[in-house]
Amino acid sequence: MEVLSVASEVYPLIKTGGLADVAGALPLALAETGVTMRTLVPGYPAVVAKLTGGREVAQFDDLFGFRGRLIAGRVDGLDLIVLDVPALYDRPGNPYVGPEGWDWPDNWKRFAALSWVASELGLGLVDGYRPQIIHAHDWQAGLVPAYVKYGPSATLKTVMTVHNMAFQGTYGADVFGQLRLPPHAFSVEGVEYYGGVGYLKAGVECADVVTTVSPTYAAEIRTPAFGMGLDGLLSHRSHTVFGVLNGIDMNAWDPATDKALTRNYTANSLHHRAENKVAVQERFGLEQSNGPLFVVVSRLTWQKGIDLLAGCIDMIVAAGGQLAVLGSGEAELENAVRGAAMRHPGQVGLVTGYNEELSHLLQGGGDVILVPSRFEPCGLTQLYALRYGAIPLVSRVGGLNDTVIDANVAALQAEVATGVQFSPPSEAALADAIKRVLALYADEKLWKKMQRRGMKSDVSWQASAAKYAALYASLIGLDQV
Repeated sequence: MEVLSVASEVYPLIKTGGLADVAGALPLALAETGVTMRTLVPGYPAVVAKLTGGREVAQFDDLFGFRGRLIAGRVDGLDLIVLDVPALYDRPGNPYVGPEGWDWPDNWKRFAALSWVASELGLGLVDGYRPQIIHAHDWQAGLVPAYVKYGPSATLKTVMTVHNMAFQGTYGADVFGQLRLPPHAFSVEGVEYYGGVGYLKAGVECADVVTTVSPTYAAEIRTPAFGMGLDGLLSHRSHTVFGVLNGIDMNAWDPATDKALTRNYTANSLHHRAENKVAVQERFGLEQSNGPLFVVVSRLTWQKGIDLLAGCIDMIVAAGGQLAVLGSGEAELENAVRGAAMRHPGQVGLVTGYNEELSHLLQGGGDVILVPSRFEPCGLTQLYALRYGAIPLVSRVGGLNDTVIDANVAALQAEVATGVQFSPPSEAALADAIKRVLALYADEKLWKKMQRRGMKSDVSWQASAAKYAALYASLIGLDQV
């Protein structure tokens, strides 16, 4: 089967979050199932710079008012089709926001162009290439199913994957006339959304199948609490909504070979993790301590529950623990963590921004990975933690609920626990969970059993890739891949 993946970012070329990890890992995992997946991605400077030796396969004289071209090439095992339109994508830094931190005002056009080109590829724009299915990721590719639905192809199938309902790509009705869609597409059955244009809404409405990144989140988004205004539509389409867990790249995330670690290790040499812990402490200006090292690798936002954590930092330190935080986000929450670091010098450290290598070191040196999210479609941080022998402390939502087995009495007796969950997402519940973690950490033998158990968890793409392959096959009438 030929599948075209459409994503606004893909690791290792360009990354702001988990979407890039998924877009980079899924094609490689699908190859083992017999599915050929190419990825259409915008030609940001970082992407074009890495696409050496690519070949031009199409040109555009008027792509939403600009000249551009398509370049096909291969980078790190990924078959890529890069949409090179300098006027739209040749901008430094974050692919979505300008230097002042605001969304680029023409994002509606930048990602409409990406989606329109994807639909044209589905119609055979490039000689010798015509995918049977287009797999669109998040709102940036949300118009793909609409372009296909209102286009001339009756056989092309579309899959819309929602990685986070909170980001929907909504714009005023004034942009509709420039989207190259027929007038009747501006309707409740099309792209219209509360009087404007909704990119994610269009994808959810028009796709043949909607997937999201965990079974629990697939159920949650059909409720008002998590649906972000699209719960009614998703409930109406519930027979076409599926939850497929994300996996991780087992080669990129391997504590036995990871070059970002000070010392590599396996489940049978956990004592070597101590050297990575020392390296984390040095990097974050923390004192050498044998107490539990709590770490956070996250956007510092309300969604991620960082305000809940801020209220518990003093308690962590008072109990002999330390905290290292890598991330950036809302100024108030950054300042809350920074204030805690000032109150507790040598015990709390903050590094703002994102650093891929440092995130690996935190997984390999932290004792506890904190993920106190209010909602979490899947989450990759806890999967990395399991792989690296860090104990995940997570809220009981979305994919966190599906991937971490809580260390309750029954799970501990059955020897299946891999982490600690808490609910509801509140400061009090998080504080109780931290106390539970501290008690577990005090039992060294029990703690190491949980570490090894987590490291044996199947967090790969293998099972999920097989589910996607079966889903694709069903769409085009195949019984099996």
